[in-house]
Amino acid sequence: MNVLLVDDDYFVVTALEKKIDWTSLRIDGVYTANNVAQAREIIKQQEIHVLISDIEMPQGSGLELLAWIREEKYNVQTIFLTNYADFNYAQKAIELQSFEYFLKPIEFDKLMLIIQKAVAKANEQRHAAKAQQEGYFWQKNQSKIVEHFWRKLASCSSSVPMKPAAIANAVQEQHLDYGMTDLFQPLLLNLFPYDGSMGKEEKDLFDFALLNVLGELFRHPAFAVETMLEHSPRNWIAVLKWTQPPDARLIEELCASFIHQANRALKCDACCNVAPAGELGGIGSILKQLLDMNETVTKSRNRILHVSRDRLTEDAAYAPPDLALLDELLNHNEPAAFLNETSRYMRMMPSTSALSRFRLDIVQLVYAFLKNKGIPVHQLYTGKTHDQLLMQSLNSLEDMEEYLRYLVNTAMQYRHGAAEPTSVVEAVKQFIQSHYGRDLTRNALAETVYLHPDYLARLFKKETGVSLGSYVIQTRISAAKLLLETSRHSVYAIASKVGYDNYSYFSKLFKQVVGCTPNEYKKVKQ
Repeated sequence: MNVLLVDDDYFVVTALEKKIDWTSLRIDGVYTANNVAQAREIIKQQEIHVLISDIEMPQGSGLELLAWIREEKYNVQTIFLTNYADFNYAQKAIELQSFEYFLKPIEFDKLMLIIQKAVAKANEQRHAAKAQQEGYFWQKNQSKIVEHFWRKLASCSSSVPMKPAAIANAVQEQHLDYGMTDLFQPLLLNLFPYDGSMGKEEKDLFDFALLNVLGELFRHPAFAVETMLEHSPRNWIAVLKWTQPPDARLIEELCASFIHQANRALKCDACCNVAPAGELGGIGSILKQLLDMNETVTKSRNRILHVSRDRLTEDAAYAPPDLALLDELLNHNEPAAFLNETSRYMRMMPSTSALSRFRLDIVQLVYAFLKNKGIPVHQLYTGKTHDQLLMQSLNSLEDMEEYLRYLVNTAMQYRHGAAEPTSVVEAVKQFIQSHYGRDLTRNALAETVYLHPDYLARLFKKETGVSLGSYVIQTRISAAKLLLETSRHSVYAIASKVGYDNYSYFSKLFKQVVGCTPNEYKKVKQ
């Protein structure tokens, strides 16, 4: 398989040649061109399967090159690299059926995945005619039938597991090559992507990378992987069919390897839930046990749980922690000791229901602490950050620890801010002066000092005599005046630098505050 790199920047082409591991992508030939004319000649002479091209080039654009490729009926997967986040470019690229549109600077890890997907697509198209003759499309359809069979089994097992007779009927109706005594083993994989990682921001690429990792790891002559399906967000079920007697040690090693690869390659934590192997006739009950354990057992990240030993037979009685001690730690301003004590206590909780009751106790304790200080609790814990941390808090012990850190640190910061309003206002003023080019909304400023936006606005006006919005405007206009006096930037560029993308609005504000337009001010001062 061959790839063609097209960019008028010699250094970009060289970087792509050197930094991409073409051998691992099974690319045999890497050709390069610095303009559209050179690229056309190479495509005429060589069979090119993947094209990676810049869009803006002096002697013709990448979009024109792709249009020519489509006219000439060349079967090429095209990836565009560009400095311009221009909707018109993106729209044209979509119309020409480009494979991907990727903004520079280049993130080589993500580009590797995109190229891998393009190679897979090119391979699929290359072999389409031959594959049709050999029954490829039948096989592909069969894999969908198998996935549907297991998805339905898992869905039913969430409530009432399918009986052996119903499973046998489904196997017969869908013409699956299964016997009722075949041995299967389901695994449930929980994934916890790190903040800022691909799993948080680009789910499609993350899922593709995940399936690649699973496909590489779960290969063994002792079993076949029947299907891998996402049962719920970031919870994947893998079903193994044993061709040899089940090997518990092998499964343990594979799960440990997967957790290591998830940490390293996928930039996420993972938890593996292992069900026992069983005959197809009883697989519904096994799936139910696995799904029940996933819902009821408290999970800790990067661990392997086994249905046979970790599943709860009945909900353990909940005993609250030493609430008097925790209240004392809060009142003595010892948040670190408070969090250490709650973390120690949580580690003894076997069930998510106990963890939920524990969370309720801690929330009520912190709310009571704030209420006694005269702090309006109902205004404090609102917004996207709180809601997201609360929603995720029962996913794992680590998620609960993160939520409690937010809960307690916000309370202590709020208490500190209420006790020393001057220091809080000074901190906000310094933040505005250092970041006047950002989007300085009330909510964003309030988050920097752990205060509710309404409370911060009242506090700021009381301490300074100026509203928060007016202070932001004054700071930005002062910065703009200095730049107009001392720099060679255009007025449009200065407006953007001080936080105003709308030039007309900036000019109007400037005239209201200074008494003349930015252009008039610049002429007088320079």
